[in-house]
Order: sequence, then C-alpha cells, then structure tokens
Amino acid sequence: MDENIVTAIGTPNMALIKYWGKREEKLILPMNSSISMTFDETFNTKTSVLFTDRVPEDSFYINGVRQDLSDKDIMERFAIIDIMRRMAGTTSKAVVVSENSFPTAAGLASSASGIAAMVFAANSALKLGLGTKELSIIARQGSGSSCRSLSGGFVKWEMGSKDDGSDSCIRQIAGPGHWSDIIDIVAIVSKSKKKISSRAGMKQTVANSILYKARPAYAERACAEMEEAILKKDFERLGMLMMKDSNNLHAVMLDTYPPILYLNDVSKQIISSVSELNEVENKIVAAYTFDAGPNANIFTLEKYRSKVEELLSNIEGIESTRISKVGNGPRIIDEDASLIDPSTFKIKSG
Repeated sequence: MDENIVTAIGTPNMALIKYWGKREEKLILPMNSSISMTFDETFNTKTSVLFTDRVPEDSFYINGVRQDLSDKDIMERFAIIDIMRRMAGTTSKAVVVSENSFPTAAGLASSASGIAAMVFAANSALKLGLGTKELSIIARQGSGSSCRSLSGGFVKWEMGSKDDGSDSCIRQIAGPGHWSDIIDIVAIVSKSKKKISSRAGMKQTVANSILYKARPAYAERACAEMEEAILKKDFERLGMLMMKDSNNLHAVMLDTYPPILYLNDVSKQIISSVSELNEVENKIVAAYTFDAGPNANIFTLEKYRSKVEELLSNIEGIESTRISKVGNGPRIIDEDASLIDPSTFKIKSG
C-alpha cells in the first residue's frame, strides 16, 4: 500500500453534562447522552500515523515512551487501528506516535484528544474518506469521550438505542463561532496520573453505587436543558446545569464502594470559592466542573474573566492556569511536523 505519514492535531473536550457508565462495555455504549465544548489548541495532542509493510510489528508511542500493546488499557485503545485497517482491507503494520501538550491521565481528557487525532490521521493515511459521524463511532470504541473531540464547537454524543452502536454518535449543537466570549479557565492542581482510570472507575460505579441508579435519566433531561442554554447563550443556566452535573457525578463516585475520590482539598476549595463569588455577585459569573481528576475547569465569560482570575490567584495549591476558548476540532498538519522518522519508521529524535 502507499506509505505516507499523516499528522493530525486533536484537542480535548470538556463535558458540560458528563458521560459516566456504559450499557455495553465492548462497543462503549453509554448509559446516557453527554454534551461538551471542544477546546482550542491551547491544549492539544499531535499524532502521526504510518501504515507500512516494512516493519515487523505495530508500535505506539506516547510522549516519547513506547507503549506495551499487550497491556489491556493500551490494547483496547489501539484496537481502533484494527477496525480501520479492516475497513481499508489492509494488513499493513501501524506506527503511531503521539505527544500531549498537557498532563496525561490527570483528568484533562488526554485520551479524548489523542484518540480523536489518531482516528483523524488514520482516516487520511488509509484514504477511507469517512465523515465525522462515522469517525465518531470508531473513536468511541477506543475511548468514549474521544468521539466528541471529532467536531468543533459544542457537541452532543447521543447515547443511541441500537445494540450495534450505529446510532451512538456525535452531533454538533453549535459551531465554534456561536459563542465567542465563553472561556474555560483550567486550574491545574495536580499533574499526577490518577490512581484509578476512568474506565475502571465508571465500571465500579455502575456495579454498586446506590445513587447512580437515578443518574442516567437525570442526565438525559439535563442534556435537553443544556442544549437549549447553549443555543440561547444563557450562561447562568449553563453554569447552574454544569455545576449540578459535576456535583452529581462526584457524589455517585463517593457512593461507590470502595469510594472513588478524584477531588482533593484544593478542588474542594475551588468549589467553595466559586460558589462564594456567585453569591456575592448575586448571579452565576463562574461555573466549575471536574472530570475524573482534581483539576478544575472554570467556565466564565470574557467580561468576568478578571474577577475569576483574581479569585483563583488567591487559592493556595493551584499550580497554574491555562485558558481555552471554543475550538475547531481536529485538523491535518504539514508533513514537516511529523513525529515519525521516514527512514527508520521510529519516533523522530530531537
């Protein structure tokens, strides 16, 4: 087959209404729909993909480290390469090299941006010509939340109802230019890898949390309200829904046995401080949300930005902050930016 190295940039997404729990494990079919905002390239994953008959085995590098493809978590994520190879009718080996510009496995959706970039690049390298919906179905099978990073703007991942997962795919609610003054201030409180993966955590929650039983139906209702808030650019409603959903998510995690505790003391101080700010302002000017990790995402509008930045600067334990606006989704970049050495088929040195 033709050998060409394709490199893509993907970005994470931050769920406003969260996905947590599967109705089917292998295809990663969610218990409820979810809605997210795609980040701009302040946070990004660059991934190069090559299919070739001139290497004896597949290889996969993340941040310069070769991954063990026999590891269960890595194998499950890399399986999407097999799906795409079968679609292309090839048995060529794959070389995949990925680099994150932000902490990996720390609750900042690095798997979402990484898999979205990998699927997007592989689609081009294999000349499959698949559209966003089809790519989202493939990406979902590597990491559920990654499917939402296949589109820019505000995105809904429809839970679907079919057993084969053909209707569990994404739909763009509004494009990147719809709400230009909304921002996400990401407060990094820990760069450490989380002790329990999202995949393991949600499986435990579904299995034994008493509170979780009510979450899927609640989340579906919240998605309908959130979509309306986005379309109307109603920040107060968006903020309220977002914070309630984050609280609910971490409540069902705490209700799991043994309990799952992703938030730390700094996370809790951020929650308290944001709540106090909104109370002083007598309206929602900032809204927090936490994925499966201690790092906070504080959504606000440009006109409130200085107030929120001042608030965060006074919280001890925040290591740094970075700001993202609404992003455009993945894109192919120049061949010169490849992470793969075309002469050795290995990670490019230097």
